[in-house]
Amino acid sequence: MNIQDKVRPNILNLSPYSSARDEFEGNGEIFLDANENPYETGLNRYPDPHQRQLKQQIASLKKVDPNQIFLGNGSDEAIDLVMRIFCEPGTDNITISDPTYGMYAVSAAINNVAVKKVALSKDFSFMANEMLKEVDANTRLIFICSPNNPSGNALNTYEVAKVIENFDGIVVIDEAYIDFSMQASFTLQLEKYKNLIILQTFSKAWGLAGLRLGMAFSSPEIIKLMNKVKPPYNINILTQKEALSALADKEKVKEAISNILRERDMLITKLSGLSIVSHIFPSDSNFLLVKFNDSQDIFKYLMEKGIIVRDRSKVAHGENCLRITVGTPEENINLVQALKEYQA
Repeated sequence: MNIQDKVRPNILNLSPYSSARDEFEGNGEIFLDANENPYETGLNRYPDPHQRQLKQQIASLKKVDPNQIFLGNGSDEAIDLVMRIFCEPGTDNITISDPTYGMYAVSAAINNVAVKKVALSKDFSFMANEMLKEVDANTRLIFICSPNNPSGNALNTYEVAKVIENFDGIVVIDEAYIDFSMQASFTLQLEKYKNLIILQTFSKAWGLAGLRLGMAFSSPEIIKLMNKVKPPYNINILTQKEALSALADKEKVKEAISNILRERDMLITKLSGLSIVSHIFPSDSNFLLVKFNDSQDIFKYLMEKGIIVRDRSKVAHGENCLRITVGTPEENINLVQALKEYQA
């Protein structure tokens, strides 16, 4: 596949903004190039627009090359940029599964790009042929979320690979919850698939949702296009410093993941014993999609108790379903106790 043929002509011809920090290499001592306030505040200098130090650490962790990494203001920035790069507004379309993460469709609407939805089965399993047969001449992107949101299940890797291999366009796999799954990341397949973009995040397992730091992994060619289109200083100094600090303490993250998985199993056991619960869907994530006998009444009851869960009853196959994030042991005990009291 020739990636250049898939890019909007105006993006190919775009001359990106060149910041002051793009125009020198090495270590400066006196910076008089960017019209910054010279008096030290800790934040008076612009951040590295290419996040070199941070990308080096991420590359080491993820076993990729730094030039295969894009960092964005949350994964949402990467989703938006990919649509701007590959989709002609008012002409092209994207294909997504249903249900899935809502920002794919929102970003498409913002960019005036049509959305084709392909229903997952009632158990939220994914079939490549169903998605591929919906593709047409104007389909530029396919978005696949695995583990999926809101269902929580990891999608069949054979079926996902089948889409990548048989679609003449760009496939974006959103792995926001991959750290909670036994399934291997598709970052291991970057050399094999040049039309692949993988999204990950610091918001979930790393406990840094407030930083809004998302990662995209792809071929150097696609990453170069994303860097071409992004704002020059999209990742601020504080975010870069906090992310580097977190990366220096990987054992803390491993411990958090282990605790969450243990609590997830506990919740499954406790919730399965409640008569008000009709089904708990398998989860490869840090949340459970739970089907209740009367989700609306339980949702309101929990809210009155100060326990906030997510009502997913209006998404495809989500009738009477609530999405429950795995909390701390104390929070989970409070949730179970509240549901027991409701049941009584």
